[in-house]
Amino acid sequence: MTSPSIEAEVARRRTFAIISHPDAGKTTLTEKLLLFGGAIQVAGAVRARKSARHAVSDWMKMEQERGISVTTSCMSFEHPVPDADLHAHVNLLDTPGHADFGEDTYRVLTAVDSALMVIDGAKGVEARTEKLIEICRLRDTPVVTFVNKFDRECLSPLELLDEIEKKLGMPCVPRTWPIGMGKTLRGIYDLVSHELHLFRPSDDGEIHAGVALSGIDDPRLDELVGDAAEDLRGELELLEGASPRFDHDAFWAGKQTPLLFGSAMNNFGVRELLNTFVSLAPPPTSRDAVSGSGAVAPPAPGEQIPTRTVGASEPGFTGFVFKIQANMDPNHRDRMAFLRVCSGRFERGQKAHHVRLGREVNLGNATTFLARDREIVEQAFAGDIIGIPNHGTIKIGDTFTQGEQLRFVGIPSFAPEIFRRVILKTPLKGKALAKGLTQLAEEGAIQVFKPLLGAVYVVGVVGQLQLEVMKHRLLAEYKVEAAYEAVDYSTARWITPKSTGKSKQEVDKLMAEFRRKCEEHLYVDGHGDLAYLAPNRWNLQKVEERFADIAFSATREHT
Repeated sequence: MTSPSIEAEVARRRTFAIISHPDAGKTTLTEKLLLFGGAIQVAGAVRARKSARHAVSDWMKMEQERGISVTTSCMSFEHPVPDADLHAHVNLLDTPGHADFGEDTYRVLTAVDSALMVIDGAKGVEARTEKLIEICRLRDTPVVTFVNKFDRECLSPLELLDEIEKKLGMPCVPRTWPIGMGKTLRGIYDLVSHELHLFRPSDDGEIHAGVALSGIDDPRLDELVGDAAEDLRGELELLEGASPRFDHDAFWAGKQTPLLFGSAMNNFGVRELLNTFVSLAPPPTSRDAVSGSGAVAPPAPGEQIPTRTVGASEPGFTGFVFKIQANMDPNHRDRMAFLRVCSGRFERGQKAHHVRLGREVNLGNATTFLARDREIVEQAFAGDIIGIPNHGTIKIGDTFTQGEQLRFVGIPSFAPEIFRRVILKTPLKGKALAKGLTQLAEEGAIQVFKPLLGAVYVVGVVGQLQLEVMKHRLLAEYKVEAAYEAVDYSTARWITPKSTGKSKQEVDKLMAEFRRKCEEHLYVDGHGDLAYLAPNRWNLQKVEERFADIAFSATREHT
C-alpha cells in the first residue's frame, strides 16, 4: 500500500524551470524568487551595480564576469500556498537563456513539471522564447508567463497579450494587470483577489501589503491611482471579452498560460507571481520508462520494447540523471550528477541500483543545492533534485532504482553545427586534454568525436558562445592550451541499421560496406556510438540515398 507520507510530500513539490530569451531578466527574477522564498538574504544584481556581488545562480566564474548564465543552476526553498494549509517545497532550475545552450535547457525541461516563461515587456516575444515554448508544447509542459521590466516603457499590455497568444499558440489568462508603465506605473491590480498593489521601487526584498478592494468599481481605486483608474477599467472591459476563463485542467495540459506583470529588479509583482505559481503549478506526475531487458540493452530489429508508467507516489525509489557538472568546486575538481527523483522516498545513506551498469551503489553523499552551495540530503521525494558525486561512472540518462530494470526515456542529444579540430600547443598535456574533453562531453557541454582514421579529436557545438565556454574551461579548469582549427563539416548524424527484416549477417555486411566506403567521414562519439560527419547537406543527402537501409539520426537518445 502506498505510504500516505510519500503522497503528502509529493503533493507539496513544485519543480519548475525558468526560461527566457537572453536579457529578459530571468536570472534577476530567479534571485528575487529566492529572496521572497527566504532562501537568501540579499540578491546579487547581475551586472547592474558596481558591487562585488553576483547572482547566486550564476556560480561559474565566466558567468560572473559576463553577467550571463551558461549553465543550469538548481535551488530549493519552502513557500506557503495561499489559502491552503500547505507549505510548498519549491525546486527552481535557472537555465541558460542563450540559444547556444539550448540542449542544456531541453534536458532541464525533461526534469521539471512546469515552466516559468519570462518576457521583456519592451521587446515582446523574441525568437528564443518561441523555440523554448515549442519544446514545452512537445512535452505538454504547463507554462506560467511573467512579463518583466514594466517599470520601463513597454508595449501596451493588450498588445503583449495579443502577441503572446499569436506567437506562442496558446490562450493567455491574465492574473494581474498593470496600471500604467515606466514613469507612469502606479501599480498592478490582482484580478483574482481584487487587491491593488501600489508600485514602490525597491530592491531590498521589502514586502508591501496590497490594498483589498471590493472590485474594479471600488471608489478607493480612484483615490489611490487617480485618473489611471478609468484607463484600467477600460482595459479590463476589453479584456473580459478577449480572454477565456482560467481552466486548471487546460493549464496542466499545457494548453493555457496564466499571465502576470511586474518588475523583478524592483521586487514588484514577484510575490504575486510566487503565490500564483505554488497555487496553480502541478505537483510531480507519472513518467514513462522502458522496463525489463529493454532498459539495459538495445532491442533486436523488430523486437517489442516493454514499457511502463512510473507513478510519483509509488513506494519504490526511482530517478534519472539529466545533467552532469564538472568542477562545481574548483578546489576539489569534482563532478556532480543531477538526479531527478521520480518516485518513492530517498533517504540518507541509501543504496540504489545503477541500472546501466547493473550494480548497487551507495548514495550516502547525495546533496541538495543552492547553486554551488550544497548540503547532505536527509530525505527526498518525487520532484526533488539531488546531486550524486560522480567519479566517471555516471552518464546523462542513467536511471537509478531499488532493483527494478527501468530506463526513463526522452533525454536526447542534438547534432552539432560548428566543428573544430583540437590541436594541443603542449604535447605533454595530452592526458589533461582527454580528461577535459571527456568530462565536458559527459556534461553535454560539447560533443567529442574521434575519427576511425587518425587520432585528433574533433569537437562539435551548437553555437559560437558554447565554443568560447569550452576554450575558457579547458584553460581555467584543466590548464590546457590548444588551437582550434576549422574543419570542413557542417552537421553530424548518428548511424544505426534500420529494422528492415534483414538477418544479422546481412546487417553486419551492410555496416562493413558502409564503413569501408565512408571511412574518412566516420567518427566515434564520447558514448562509443558511430557518427557520420557531413561537409554539407548535398553530401549527406547522397550518402543517405546510397545507404537507404541505414538510419542517419539528427538526435541520439541517452541510454
